[in-house]
Amino acid sequence: MKPPSFQHDAAAPQEAELLRAFHDETRAPVPLGTAERPIELDGPVRKQYDLDPSGHFAMVESPDGLGDDPDGLIRRVRDFFADRGQRVEWKTYDYDEPADLGARLVAAGFVREDDEALVLGAAEPLAQQDLALPDGVVVRAADCFEDFARMRTMSETVWGEDHPWVTESLYPDWAARPEAMDVVVVEESREGPVLCAARGEYDASSFVGLWGGSTLPAWRGRGLYRATLLHRARLGIERGKRHVRVDASPDSEPILTRLGLHRVATTTPYVFEPVVRSA
Repeated sequence: MKPPSFQHDAAAPQEAELLRAFHDETRAPVPLGTAERPIELDGPVRKQYDLDPSGHFAMVESPDGLGDDPDGLIRRVRDFFADRGQRVEWKTYDYDEPADLGARLVAAGFVREDDEALVLGAAEPLAQQDLALPDGVVVRAADCFEDFARMRTMSETVWGEDHPWVTESLYPDWAARPEAMDVVVVEESREGPVLCAARGEYDASSFVGLWGGSTLPAWRGRGLYRATLLHRARLGIERGKRHVRVDASPDSEPILTRLGLHRVATTTPYVFEPVVRSA
């Protein structure tokens, strides 16, 4: 397959260079899975999922295109997860091939979710900026189960729904693979609520992935999310990472670009939810 062109959505050479580095280092290599969450190849499609079908994670990507029978391959992947009764997200980028990948996924029963901006940048300039938190508020790396339990409470308050994955999936993953993740909390004390939380994830690339960023409603607009970005950039640098990446919502994208990061592409999730048949 020909290499993707990154000039269509990256308006400047700097953005195109960042996108090329992201693709070559993060998307192109086939990562290693784990015993509980393997990565399997189905032709050019990569499937990563919790072996337990009741798990909270199942993701598909196809950075190398879909070959000569894209619709057949999409159906095969869909049916694999339908047979498992497992919800799956197919993560797409606007430079993926075929160009009508999104329409093909929808035709196969996947549901398009909201677009996000792929935002990239250098870690050092971000890390060097001053933290500016309200008096008495600190940001730190989570270091125990109790931190995750308080994060779950915060997340459920923010989103108005149960988030068992925080303690049942995220915590065990963090505990088992500390080299692959830092989780950051913002708080007034260890005994009080978590006010904001986010995580940084690491792979073999030069990028630290900055994920999440939920904040209690009463604490929004006070620099807490920004503080997690700066702190996670610093933690990434300590691990030898030179770049950061964020899949940014419309709310967080302006914060990121003001901090000197760059929108380089659009990423869109397509979700397939199997029908649960009663016995």
